[in-house]
Amino acid sequence: MTLSTPLSESLGLSTPIIQAPMAGGPSSQELVAACSAAGALGSFGFAYTQPDEMKKQSAWVRAKTDRPFGINLFTSTQPSQIDAGSQRGALDAVAGYYKDLGLPAPEAVNAPYAPDLDAQLDAIAEIRPRVFTVHLNDLKPERIKAFQTLGILVGGSATCIAEAQRLESLGFDFVIAQGGEAGGHRGSYLRDPYQSLTGTLALGAQLAQLGTAFIPCPESGAPQIHKDLLLKSTEDDTRLTEKFSGKPARGLSNRFMIEMAAKNAPQLAFPAQNSVTGKMRQAAAKAGKSDFLALWAGQAAPLSRALPAAELVARLETEAIESIQKLKGMIHET
Repeated sequence: MTLSTPLSESLGLSTPIIQAPMAGGPSSQELVAACSAAGALGSFGFAYTQPDEMKKQSAWVRAKTDRPFGINLFTSTQPSQIDAGSQRGALDAVAGYYKDLGLPAPEAVNAPYAPDLDAQLDAIAEIRPRVFTVHLNDLKPERIKAFQTLGILVGGSATCIAEAQRLESLGFDFVIAQGGEAGGHRGSYLRDPYQSLTGTLALGAQLAQLGTAFIPCPESGAPQIHKDLLLKSTEDDTRLTEKFSGKPARGLSNRFMIEMAAKNAPQLAFPAQNSVTGKMRQAAAKAGKSDFLALWAGQAAPLSRALPAAELVARLETEAIESIQKLKGMIHET
């Protein structure tokens, strides 16, 4: 990696915690600002956000705090237009769920299935967040160097050693080691994601990135039903599914996940499948129906607490220090 000083020192953080970016509602501008102001690194998940909205929300955070924040994007390639006939199986597979929600039958979706990545990357250069990270793929070397020239630290997700080595060879500033227990989309791109589920034993890690822990915060933009279910969970009830977006992602198990897996339902490539289930998820969130929501969560979901972001950051830091001291005491005794 290219950093000559510890990452937390480079960022001027008072606590070694990164609020993980979550595409869509959870990583709201309110949550990002609150986490950064508390001394952690608040982070936007802007995978499906248009450039103008990225700029607008970033400006809002800067008006609330002068602390650094981060932005994350999905950098996987998009499929070209999928003809309507080839979409029939995927549409039929979710038609019953649309009906249950009182929605019209799902229609064929059209490209582009996500915002233009180059336009988003141009917006990153204009916004100049202190940190920019990528998920689901790497980044062209010229983009990496251009961002670094602007004073932006560039990081990427890795789910296996090969991906970490790839990021290092491209000149990334740091690697985010995503363990198999993590919630949300698997960042795998060089290996089969189901063969890249190694647990996080990140010896030498400088910071810890937490996502699920921040979803129940009042500042989070997650649907209330998502927050409630996290707080009610008592054991690991998560599973991986591709049926919401077309890419494997971990979340709380629900009817949609179970039934779609049981019938081995057809799906479109990512992120076209995300467009297929989009109206269903939006309607479910509005109606408070968890059966059809993507309830992204990691295996530590039962540890969730409904605390304001600043209080959660302080609590996590205190608990981490206490655990380290206890561990040192155990080592000393032996």
